[in-house]
Amino acid sequence: MVRTEFALKEIMSSGGAEDDIPQGERKTVTDFCYLLDKSKQLFNGLRDLPQYGQKQWQSYFGRTFDVYTKLWKFQQQHRQVLDNRYGLKRWQIGEIASKIGQLYYHYYLRTSETSYLNEAFSFYSAIRQRSYYSQVNKEDRPELVVKKLRYYARFIVVCLLLNKMDVVKDLVKELSDEIEDYTHRFNTEDQVEWNLVLQEVAAFIEADPVMVLNDDNTIVITSNRLAETGAPLLEQGMIVGQLSLADALIIGNCNNQVKFSELTVDMFRMLQALEREPMNLASQMNKPGMQESADKPARRENPHKYLLYKPTFSQLYTFLAASFKELPANSVLLIYLSATGVFPTGRSDSEGPYDFGGVLTNSNRDIINGDAIHKRNQSQKEMHCLHPGDLYPFTRKPLFIIVDSSNSVAYKNFTNLFGQPLVCLLSPTAYPKALQDQSQRGSLFTLFLNNPLMAFLFVSGLSSMRRGLWEKCQEYLRKINRDIAQLLTHSRSIDQAFLQFFGDEFLRLLLTRFIFCSATMRMHKIFRETRNYPESYPQLPRDETVENPHLQKHILELASILDVRNVFFENTIDDYNT
Repeated sequence: MVRTEFALKEIMSSGGAEDDIPQGERKTVTDFCYLLDKSKQLFNGLRDLPQYGQKQWQSYFGRTFDVYTKLWKFQQQHRQVLDNRYGLKRWQIGEIASKIGQLYYHYYLRTSETSYLNEAFSFYSAIRQRSYYSQVNKEDRPELVVKKLRYYARFIVVCLLLNKMDVVKDLVKELSDEIEDYTHRFNTEDQVEWNLVLQEVAAFIEADPVMVLNDDNTIVITSNRLAETGAPLLEQGMIVGQLSLADALIIGNCNNQVKFSELTVDMFRMLQALEREPMNLASQMNKPGMQESADKPARRENPHKYLLYKPTFSQLYTFLAASFKELPANSVLLIYLSATGVFPTGRSDSEGPYDFGGVLTNSNRDIINGDAIHKRNQSQKEMHCLHPGDLYPFTRKPLFIIVDSSNSVAYKNFTNLFGQPLVCLLSPTAYPKALQDQSQRGSLFTLFLNNPLMAFLFVSGLSSMRRGLWEKCQEYLRKINRDIAQLLTHSRSIDQAFLQFFGDEFLRLLLTRFIFCSATMRMHKIFRETRNYPESYPQLPRDETVENPHLQKHILELASILDVRNVFFENTIDDYNT
């Protein structure tokens, strides 16, 4: 309260004699200063909350939302008094709106509820439409311009997550102009950093290898979140488990892969594969705050996610333990690893869970050609390498693992110690030379799990497609997914773990896409080495799944629709050399 009184006296004295100000207007300014101080205090306190655990932060977020709701309404209701007596500037209103946008974005990160992204977008859009920051450039204060630049960067992240690519491109152009003006007016040391931000987002936008075009050649923005018709439906007679995906750790540490705001392309694609299409919440501009459960859509929530970019081993284990601890009954923990491979050094007398290497989650030393350099002292193992054995304690509960790495096969040597459902989907460890140059734009394996049609077009040598043909192929791909679901559930020799996970629609879609990916690569003429194919633990029965003649026929038919049948083998079974 001392800060409020001091600020009040300073403001009042600059606006004329303090005694001349009516008591009501004095109280308005006092209340505003109090709410502003309180909001800043609560917002800064968010940084001290633990990043893991789903319950500890909720009451604090609720209080912060409540104060910002009051502050936003208060400045609207008393704008004239605050303009005259406080000297409220438009950029200060923009700061309040920006903080509310940040709150909604962080609430999305904490809950994985995509609807909160729409709320963040509403506030960020209002700032731009109402030009709240337009006067900042006229003031000789570089720190205010930095606030504006940061607002742009945050707005871009939200638009990327909502697939609003047209808005992203406009924002990037505006941000580029703002950075140029900022560096021209102020002799700053952060010019290189801001230019790097521009380069990163430009590369991120260009990451998709295939463009879908309208008739007028404008680009169609495709969403890869789960739609109502996305996952193949469970049909009568399909015996599957009742487990549901509750928690996911998405870990990224791929050398040289395109990233933006601590989100690599692979991480971005996987997080979207684990979310439903967002729905608008009832409250929009003037009601930032916690939604009551009655207002929420009547549907299953998205699985909760942690996004971990280059985590150290201790950070990763902390988040894993928190997810494991809070995992509800009959629920699944998913671990997605997109990371550089760490290979074993020399020959080992044993073949235990720490003798096959693993993946590097934090690059704290030199990398050559995408793979970690081996230590000279062979008795030492890489500290931040996640070995299969590191995950053994967490197999006490249902665990679904996806490894996209040059050493993914290390996880083929898993052992199920506790009898709980356990599946590992493993990427190819190498790709044909013709495709290797694309690795910076994201992994082909993860692209298949996120957008299988785009991945299929890419390996078929296509870089663009008309919307009508795209939609026809998507419909055919849904038929393929339905048939894959039948192959899996009717198989007599498949490991029961696959079926126990198959009841969850996210995991069902990932499993069907994995089989489609594996079958496609096995039929493709340039994927001829064993290391070019995905693998799994437990192994899938090939003849009933990835080498099933019925599925192969479907893939050839899809290739025929696209006029690329020549890149696939026709009599596939006879052509295998694995």
